[in-house]
Amino acid sequence: MPSLTGPDLFKSLSPQWEWNHNPDPTRFSVGFNGLVLQTTTVTSDLYSARNTLTHRIQGPISTATVKLVYSDMHDGDRAGLALLRDSSAWIGVKRDGGLFTIAFTTGLTMDGDNNWSTISTGNTTASARISGGTIWLRVTADVNPGLGKQGNFSYSTNGKTFTPLGSPFTMTDAWQFFLGYRFAIFNYATASLGGRIRVPLFQLDAGLGKRPVV
Repeated sequence: MPSLTGPDLFKSLSPQWEWNHNPDPTRFSVGFNGLVLQTTTVTSDLYSARNTLTHRIQGPISTATVKLVYSDMHDGDRAGLALLRDSSAWIGVKRDGGLFTIAFTTGLTMDGDNNWSTISTGNTTASARISGGTIWLRVTADVNPGLGKQGNFSYSTNGKTFTPLGSPFTMTDAWQFFLGYRFAIFNYATASLGGRIRVPLFQLDAGLGKRPVV
């Protein structure tokens, strides 16, 4: 079994990765170019998006960083890195009207008491215009026992200097979703299929993840 921490260049898909739904194997690949995710679902709901790839959090504090190449996204596409559970938040790239923004979206919720239907698809509470085609996304998750578990989201245009985006996200520990939070890499369409992203690097660091990312 490969180490849970350190870099993953997606030469293959190691056992610690899990899909949120049964994947469509015609719309993703791993290998020399890293992980390539084509849009698979037209939706406004992250919980409904197929081919979202998830990775367990390493406690008590760990940091996940992805390098995301977004130049082949289409208008209406959403791609990024989430803290995924029945109450979720994400940082990622939106393309609308030919323009790219980095966005923090929070308030995504599911009904864990009944049929796991989506209650809210969330709201974008912070954003900034970006360009260049490549961005690094980072989520630091503190899952120490007790109340007040928080996730912090940031981004970088060079892989070294990270800018916080949005407010800290308080994670829930309700019993209905006992397996806990996972880091999730996603790419879905809100308008039409055809876009794609490339993720040449996922890096998981124990602690606050200050290591430079290449």
